[in-house]
Amino acid sequence: MERRRFGRTELRVPVVGLGTWQTFDVGPEREGRARDVVEAVWLDGTRFFDSSPMYGRAEGVLGRALGQRREAAWVATKIWTSSLGEARSQFAHQLEFFGGRIDLEQVHNLVRWREHLDWMEEERDAGRIGFLGATHYGSSAFGELEEVMRTGRIDAIQVPYNPLERDAERRILPLAAELDLGVIAMRPLGGGSLIRRFDAAELLKWTLADMRVHVAIPATSSVAHARANAKAGEPPWPADEKRRRVVDLARR
Repeated sequence: MERRRFGRTELRVPVVGLGTWQTFDVGPEREGRARDVVEAVWLDGTRFFDSSPMYGRAEGVLGRALGQRREAAWVATKIWTSSLGEARSQFAHQLEFFGGRIDLEQVHNLVRWREHLDWMEEERDAGRIGFLGATHYGSSAFGELEEVMRTGRIDAIQVPYNPLERDAERRILPLAAELDLGVIAMRPLGGGSLIRRFDAAELLKWTLADMRVHVAIPATSSVAHARANAKAGEPPWPADEKRRRVVDLARR
């Protein structure tokens, strides 16, 4: 699997990670499938895993699925609350789930980001957080995301990017490149809507062909799909003309 330098963090990350939205919010009777998915992508080179308190039980399920692999994994998760007290509680649970350290802690959907970055910076300085980031799912919030990016307080951003969601191309991706920030592409499969018309590997390669993107995080509960997604992180990447054709087809 190809690896790219992750912005100014100067880390090398596989270009296909594993998201956990919906797919890892499961009870004990289905955790075995989550473990199988983690093992499958691990064998294919995936080391980047993304989660959030917003995803229900996903963080705990991911932590248990990683098991002894945690030390070699790169865990990105999020704080998602307007309450500073609840934020501390979320973080305490995350430390339990992920071995006492979060590699990338992100402010989810920019909720109260100024106040959260204050204490997150303290935790980073104490060694319990590696890097800081911010996310948002909606292009209507990209103006505020630009403001966060320009503060110099974060190392990475996470935004949707696929053939139907391209608003990040206008200002967010150019600014991330200018500021040397890591870029995580959420919803590379269009939240699942695009895979009825396109092969998942084709969609992932479309997203990853933009070299301003460092890692895409498709989510799946299928071992077969997980393996196919991981393998999509290998070049060659589609040329601009082919990417334009994919966009045209997606719009129809």
